[in-house]
Amino acid sequence: VCIHRVRSCSSIGLVKSKYVCLFDKAAFKFSHQQRLFRTSAVSCGQIVQFKLSDIGEGITEVTVKEWYIKEGDSVSQFDSICEVQSDKASVTITSRYDGIIRKLHYNLDDIAYVGKPLVDIEIDASKGTVKEDVVETPPMSHEEHTHQEIKGHKTLATPAVRRLAMENNIKLSEVVGTGKDNRILKEDILNYLAKQTGAILPPSPKAEIMPPLPKSIPAAPKDKARKIPVPVSRPIVFSGKDKTEPVTGFHKAMVKTMSAALKIPHFGYCDEIDLTQLVQLREELKPVAQIRGIKLSFMPFFIKAASLGLLQYPVLNASLDESCQNVTYKASHNIGVAMDTEQGLIVPNVKNVQVCSVFEIAAELNRLQSLGSAGQLGTNDLTGGTFTLSNIGTIGGTYAKPVILPPEVAIGALGKIQVLPRFNEKGEVCKAQIMNVSWSADHRIIDGATMARFSNLWKSYLENPASMLLDLK
Repeated sequence: VCIHRVRSCSSIGLVKSKYVCLFDKAAFKFSHQQRLFRTSAVSCGQIVQFKLSDIGEGITEVTVKEWYIKEGDSVSQFDSICEVQSDKASVTITSRYDGIIRKLHYNLDDIAYVGKPLVDIEIDASKGTVKEDVVETPPMSHEEHTHQEIKGHKTLATPAVRRLAMENNIKLSEVVGTGKDNRILKEDILNYLAKQTGAILPPSPKAEIMPPLPKSIPAAPKDKARKIPVPVSRPIVFSGKDKTEPVTGFHKAMVKTMSAALKIPHFGYCDEIDLTQLVQLREELKPVAQIRGIKLSFMPFFIKAASLGLLQYPVLNASLDESCQNVTYKASHNIGVAMDTEQGLIVPNVKNVQVCSVFEIAAELNRLQSLGSAGQLGTNDLTGGTFTLSNIGTIGGTYAKPVILPPEVAIGALGKIQVLPRFNEKGEVCKAQIMNVSWSADHRIIDGATMARFSNLWKSYLENPASMLLDLK
């Protein structure tokens, strides 16, 4: 029996044929199956354009800050390709395919657009089939895809979240997403995993492994010599020419936010806080927090005290719609903390402070500060804030005039802590740790009396930190 023996190639199915003599029916069947298999499989060497997916939050363009691969490198699914920065956050883009990078469509600091090709990848056919590239989230398993079709909806999740679910054998279709458009977030996976295993996890992504406490707590280090602040100066380069640069990244976001903020009638209120007792308490707790791997600053106490105050005055944790007809009182206290970074001013927020302990807030602040210094804060960290504190005192200054971050309605600026003379209850002059605070509120819905009462309550918690125990939950 004479039949054709076929060999597939990257472009056409029948390239070379020979006449061979075979006397086994199985050989004929195998040859026929091979031809049919070629019609559904991706041929080795096919180039696929990997497009920049929709990052969310209405972002249409980003700046390419760093490439993790170069032309000719091999990549697998979920491998990091590049880091991009929008006017809201930095995002790491991961690969959807297994293959070889053939072309980078952008150089560093170029503007990349959502839906446009980011890189060209030569697909390895031995890794499986690949469909036409679309601007969507990373591919999912057949079992998960079938389950989603039964449910009748599409699951939205980032590659990092999908990888976390895959590592824990969790079907994304069974997880309820709490992000925008029901997008599944990292904390949703952690909470789902906690329900399955019986573990107790906080509502925000703060799960950390803490080393066990040693039998004896090491003694606190001896008082160090007082450090004299030295101003940081950079070498002056005088070129004699004007230079024009585009406003990009976080600076571009600041332009939009502050332009909208100037439409808000600001009301200012200032006061001073005696932190003498809080300073002593922090010194006692610092070694304990350090053993747990957490740096304890004053900020967690300021944040928790603000949350306790917001429970009494929820109008400060609200938002006003554009038509000024409706006020929305936020259930979660997502308190933002202004940070000065090399990329500019960013304001990540600690989620659900109302159900967090001071230690959990400190752990989350450590995480946000580390990511902020590295320029790796995600969109979830930078959005959803309901109230803001700005600790300008870490740089210097006693008073400030903070600007409200819409759609929020209140913000506080904290000055530096100074040792100043004050009178005690006996009328004696004593040394006190004094800090000034400056509040700004939206005067359309917040009156001066409400702002003053909130500030007095916040002040009482900090001046008598033991009183916070009565209201902690």
